[in-house]
Amino acid sequence: MTAPRRKPRDREHREQAALFEWAELNKARHPDLRLLLAIPNGGDRHPAVAARLRAEGVRPGVPDLCLPVPRGGFHGLWIELKAPQEAGSRPGALEPGQLDWLDALNAHGYKAVARWGWEAARQTLIDYLEGKP
Repeated sequence: MTAPRRKPRDREHREQAALFEWAELNKARHPDLRLLLAIPNGGDRHPAVAARLRAEGVRPGVPDLCLPVPRGGFHGLWIELKAPQEAGSRPGALEPGQLDWLDALNAHGYKAVARWGWEAARQTLIDYLEGKP
């Protein structure tokens, strides 16, 4: 009997929670991390809840994380965080709507990227806050 595969959303949740734990522990070194926020667009929801959220402006494809801090000529940083490849699983894949959002945000002067795993996202945040390309 093989172990059941974890859902990609569960894996992405773990990655995002780990990133926010790191950010909380590193606010003294990088005070602007206090502005890092999550966009709760994903996940399984009851249809009535999903309809209410759509009416309130929730949009599919919006990146998971936003750091509204200008650096290096960018207005802010957006990160679409995907689960990395683990044993017996595939890495998270970008949906067409997510690519559209990343392209649009980049076109409007933001740095918008996809990262696989919290450690890659952490390095992107550090580089961005320290003004590295």
